[in-house]
Parts: sequence; C-alpha cells; structure tokens
Amino acid sequence: MQSEELQRLTASEPLSLEQEYEMQRSWRDDADKCTFIVLDTERWPGQTHADEDCMVGDVNLFLTDAEDPTLGEIEVMIAEPSYRGRGFGKEATLMMMSYGVRNLGITKFEAKIGQENEASICMFKKLHFKEVAVNSVFQEVILRLDVSDEERRWLLEQTNHVKEKSYTELKLPAGVLET
Repeated sequence: MQSEELQRLTASEPLSLEQEYEMQRSWRDDADKCTFIVLDTERWPGQTHADEDCMVGDVNLFLTDAEDPTLGEIEVMIAEPSYRGRGFGKEATLMMMSYGVRNLGITKFEAKIGQENEASICMFKKLHFKEVAVNSVFQEVILRLDVSDEERRWLLEQTNHVKEKSYTELKLPAGVLET
C-alpha cells in the first residue's frame, strides 16, 4: 500500500506487493483473524481481468481478546478511491459481521477509526454502531455494536442474499512459482 492518504486513513505502514501477499498468507493461517477481499464483481465474471485488477479493498475481523472470545474488532478498507461511497465497504462489512455472528459466535463488534475518517465513522453508525470512546493519543474513535437478538435478525436480513462458499486454495500451473 503506497497511497499516503490510505496509510493515514487506515493507520497503516507502506508495504511492498510481496509484503502484502505475505501478510495475507499469514492471516489466512492465523486462527484469530479473518479477511475477506473486496472485489468488483462487474470486472470478475469470466476472469477477463487479473485478480488484482478486480480487488478494491478488504475487510478484516480480529479475534484478539482471549478474555472475551465473543468480541471481534472489525475494520474495512476500500483502497481504490473511485470505489468509495458506492456501498462496497458497507456490504463487505455486513458480510463479515454476518459471518462472525453465524460461524464464530461473535456477539460484540468494535471498530477503531481515525478521528478524521468521517466517512467510515458515518458508515459504522449507519450499521447501528455507537461511539463509546475517543482515544486522543491514537486520534481514533472507538465504536461498538452489541448484537442483541433484534440486531442479529436485522444483520442476517441484510445479508440473506449472500451465498457462502468454502475457501479453496488456488492451484498454480506446473512450473509457475508463487510470488
């Protein structure tokens, strides 16, 4: 990720493409992280574009509180500016939340967002998150959603069109090395 704006909005460090791939590989095998890659489905059919040309961002769920395994910290990034404000982040976040509730037993979500990232704060509030704290040291707002029975029904309703598929590892042709 080389965009200074994106690094600022996501509190991220610049990474080379190889570092990005390595991070994704390590997260895939890590039991306390889930990552969904956000794709532009209009570019995906028939695979007329390279995979990375279809990627517009990602959504992550971190399960790092050993004291409370029902708490998930969620974050979303729509890297391509032309895709922001078009609903990709909202839909990806809803899908990850639904996955967390249905498959991982998550009943509480937290989002830590840079104070200046008003669009992201607004999106999470539209998804029923409430502001619970402001961390002036890290200049971030902490939003939280406790998933009541009513919230669970609403969330599953929002994602009832989604078809879950099992993860399959991409098999590279013989002689092609993974980079």
